[in-house]
Amino acid sequence: MTNWSFLTNHGRILLCVAHDPEVRLRDIAASLNITERSAFGILADLAAAGYVVKEKDGRRNRYHIQAHLPLPEPVGRESTVGEVLALLADTDATATF
Repeated sequence: MTNWSFLTNHGRILLCVAHDPEVRLRDIAASLNITERSAFGILADLAAAGYVVKEKDGRRNRYHIQAHLPLPEPVGRESTVGEVLALLADTDATATF
């Protein structure tokens, strides 16, 4: 069994949010085997960079991925976040999650 992944935890959290925009931090942390504090910090990073918008819905949060934004990677600038998520999560690349 390998102890590495092709995706960073930032990418993996984006996938979790793409699958379920109302996913709880507790569930993200459990599925990635990280702490809730780490999941919170990563979501805060993604929100600060503009890739995720958090909306309060009662006591829950709903996350919207800004799929039209380019990847932060210098070699991936021609691809958008939505296009990569569509490949990995089997979602519509043109939609705003």
